[in-house]
Amino acid sequence: MTPGYTDDKAKILARLKRIEGQVRGLQRMVDEDTYCIDVLTQVSATTRALQAVALELLDDHLGHCVHDAIASGGEDAAAKVKEATDAIARLVKS
Repeated sequence: MTPGYTDDKAKILARLKRIEGQVRGLQRMVDEDTYCIDVLTQVSATTRALQAVALELLDDHLGHCVHDAIASGGEDAAAKVKEATDAIARLVKS
């Protein structure tokens, strides 16, 4: 089974590389003793960027993996719905 994000893979990788740059920037800010609030502001921006990627992956998972499993029916459908529900719960807690 191919991942639900296959069609968006390049876009997701680009976003993750941008986030990687943000994290490197945070390391630089701490290394350079940047003011706490400025670092926290960037941590918040990085967290929001990661959340956006997570939501996109979840949307792709629901639209592809869960949808296909439900269309096929059987126990796999219930398992995919439970898997998605668990992922949503993890995202809400974070």
